[in-house]
Amino acid sequence: MLRGMQKATATWLGRAVLAVLFGLIAVSFAIWGIGDIFRGFGRSTAAKVGNTEISIELFRQNYNERLQQLSRRVGRPITPDQARALDLPRQLLGQMVAEAALDENAREMRLGLSDAEIAKRITTDPTFRGPTGQFDRNRFDQIIRQAGYTEGRFVAEQRKITLRREIAETIAGGLTVPQTAIDLQNRFRNEERAIDYIALDRAQAGDVPAPSPEALNKYFDERKVLFRAPEYRKIDLLVLSPQDASRWTEVSDADARKAYDDRRGRYGTPERRELQQIVFANADEARAAVEKIGKGTTFEQIAAERGVKDADMNLGLVAKAGMLDDAVADAAFKLEPGKVSDPVAGRFGTVLVRVGKVEPEKVRPYEEVANEIKRELAQERAKTQIADLHIKVEDERGAGQSLAEIAKKLNLEPKRIEAIDRSGRDPEGNPVTGIPANTDFLAPAFASDVGVENDAVRTPDGGYVWVEVISTTPSRERPLAEVQERVVERWREDEIASRLKTKAAELADKLKTATVNEVAAAAGLNAQVAKGLKRGAVSDAVPAKVVNDVFTTPKDGVGNSQGDRPTYRVVFRVTDIAVPKVDPSSAEVKQLENALRTTGFEDLVSQYVVRLQSDLGTSINETALNQVLSSAAN
Repeated sequence: MLRGMQKATATWLGRAVLAVLFGLIAVSFAIWGIGDIFRGFGRSTAAKVGNTEISIELFRQNYNERLQQLSRRVGRPITPDQARALDLPRQLLGQMVAEAALDENAREMRLGLSDAEIAKRITTDPTFRGPTGQFDRNRFDQIIRQAGYTEGRFVAEQRKITLRREIAETIAGGLTVPQTAIDLQNRFRNEERAIDYIALDRAQAGDVPAPSPEALNKYFDERKVLFRAPEYRKIDLLVLSPQDASRWTEVSDADARKAYDDRRGRYGTPERRELQQIVFANADEARAAVEKIGKGTTFEQIAAERGVKDADMNLGLVAKAGMLDDAVADAAFKLEPGKVSDPVAGRFGTVLVRVGKVEPEKVRPYEEVANEIKRELAQERAKTQIADLHIKVEDERGAGQSLAEIAKKLNLEPKRIEAIDRSGRDPEGNPVTGIPANTDFLAPAFASDVGVENDAVRTPDGGYVWVEVISTTPSRERPLAEVQERVVERWREDEIASRLKTKAAELADKLKTATVNEVAAAAGLNAQVAKGLKRGAVSDAVPAKVVNDVFTTPKDGVGNSQGDRPTYRVVFRVTDIAVPKVDPSSAEVKQLENALRTTGFEDLVSQYVVRLQSDLGTSINETALNQVLSSAAN
């Protein structure tokens, strides 16, 4: 628990994952115990919170989007059964119910947010910044499109998220972290211990003679499963990789030059302008301001008269593509430096804009980026070729052709693996080489059978792997004669571990009445010292398991711990425990305090949401939900 509390959470389109609101996974389980499943549901309703109904269609849409997002993240499709195993439906509905409760709460309190404020929050979100560090309209469009949003839907969602945040900040924004909690976390993270210890390894086990035939037979009979031969499969693989295909895809200078002209903005920095703007409620007020400026009133004085702060007036040094309002952008990038525009009918009001300094466009010459462009075009063309080949392979498979036949017809190179087990090893126990990395094609291979057509497996780089089972060799028990060398080695390792365990127990018992130096000297061993041991930290002196045991042993206590393998043991005494004092001004303590504040913030808001759901009345239509999930599985 304490280790988990060290990690603060922050994700999604800058702030949008706030919709998963501060630990709402906990809330998602809580909602199922609130209220009964009432019978007055319409068939189109998945859940109801107060006066807000969550429709089946909305739940289905969000559920499908969540499945797609998860599939993109793991690089393969997630089936409905896998989603249920992850408890995704309950978590998603819990999130939607919690959000609905907060939205209902915002409406009850008549909370609202202006269009201008929403626009400002979006354009200042670091998620949407381009290479210049400013808001990038193209990046904004791309990100929200990939997330399944239209601009209107995203803006509406941001409005809701912001209001939910305001409620949450009101509830828990002023949370302070108790000093006791900081001290406890500081101790857990920074406590250091020192030990005197004796290390025992193979040399201390003495000579281990070969086992007698009777002992070896008895040992083998009791552990036959450890030496059983795994199931092996003979398989054909057909791999299509964009990376491989791009190597033999040629790109001419003419094509590269055309791509350079078409994508000119990618190979340099666009013109940027230092902009200031003042938003007016209507065009008349804006025209009146223009008249004042014409008579000598400064832009800053107009802003001061209207109570506009510098932070709200100054847009900074921005590119045209980095502006959310196209009308204002067009006007601003036609002005001369130092000039004030005429009133512009913007998306969020009538605007006057002034231009400060101008940084001209800078573009890298074609010769400098030619190789980069050719690589990009080769990869793009390779992906198209892979897509075409994928269709051809599937057509041939549909006609009943084997992978070997398809590869020969399409001039591809198949790979035959004579024998491979589930872990990717051959009968000699060595890893099979030349197989696709980071792609799980063995699971479908071992779930299939000879002659069965399997779906292609997507690779992380956008390629495909087809697998076909040629034959199987079932798992079997091996006789002792076949694995005798391995059995003898395993017996020897176990015998050494047993001897060391007994010897370590004897030394630990002697440490109760003697020092580590005395016990080590009597045994003809070396006493050693390890200092600065910390929880969860790697030590050059002793293995991690020993460090963990040290931190469960009191000062002056004695421990006997297995190391990183059964044939290595450590007998120790804890000689010192030191906890550094907390420095409130240190960066580490500030970070720790923020993490604790985040955890407490999430807990308080989660409790508030659960209470909201209870007060508003929350009900779940499980029958309808099960129908949705059942239809998704078919």
